[in-house]
Amino acid sequence: MTSAAAQVLAYGEAMVEFNQASKARPEYLQGFGGDTSNFAIAAARQGARAGFVSAVGDDHFGRLLIDLWTREGVDASTVRVDAAAPTGVYFVSHGPGGHAFDYLRKGSAASRYAPGELPLDRIAAARVLHLSGISVAISDSACDAALAAVEHARANGVRVSFDTNLRLKLWPLARARAVMNEVLRLTDICLPSWDDVAVLTGLDDRDAIVDCLLARGARVVALKLGKDGAYVATPEARRVVPGHAVAAVDATGAGDCFGGAFVARLAADDDPFTAARYANAAAALSTLGYGAVAPIPYREDVERMLAGRSAG
Repeated sequence: MTSAAAQVLAYGEAMVEFNQASKARPEYLQGFGGDTSNFAIAAARQGARAGFVSAVGDDHFGRLLIDLWTREGVDASTVRVDAAAPTGVYFVSHGPGGHAFDYLRKGSAASRYAPGELPLDRIAAARVLHLSGISVAISDSACDAALAAVEHARANGVRVSFDTNLRLKLWPLARARAVMNEVLRLTDICLPSWDDVAVLTGLDDRDAIVDCLLARGARVVALKLGKDGAYVATPEARRVVPGHAVAAVDATGAGDCFGGAFVARLAADDDPFTAARYANAAAALSTLGYGAVAPIPYREDVERMLAGRSAG
């Protein structure tokens, strides 16, 4: 998608996924992941003009990702191919305790991304720039690039969307808090999960958590509550937007799907509560299959689910 500037532009890391076929079988199915890439694909499947900013290796996996974005209508013209570094991969295993992840990302092309490579014109032309806690955690240079992108977005009137996505295997908590506090200061749309933000803030009350995030400058907070939906807050109003009961088999990418769908609907001028109702349905549908990308629903699937619920 290169004919028009992306409405929703995501920055971060994309990876190739190997997902265990089922709890009973050791075979792994190849797919795709990376939280901000999942987000961009979810936004595109809901009808938003989406783009992605990153780097991939000059290898088979990197080419698979570029082919994926092309098929999905995500503008990948701002993805750099790095001949000196590999594309990251990860594995998802399923057991009694849920899903577990193992990553091979050290020294990846995405982790070598630097501020001087940012497509500043594309960032300035977007409606929303999205990034995550992983975007700023994978390396110092990637973190510097993320902060530069956020500052450029804000200077050009572009809203910033941020999913906390805390991964303490990537960096110590003190460093995570310091960097994320800096990003949150410049965030318009905050998309935390309960577990992440409780650790980051030290708070365990949802109203205290959203008060904290709003006080830092967010205009919209959508606190993700898993199957229970989302607690959505603005400076003027707040309420739980309930989730949808489904026979979930894999929630690997549900949070990313929620975020992409939510921001896509905000970019289409929905109010935050209407956007969350839509995003909850999208996230629920995304848990009906295995993998982070393949089960992400399209807009017509989400609208069908919402229409059925309204009719019921």
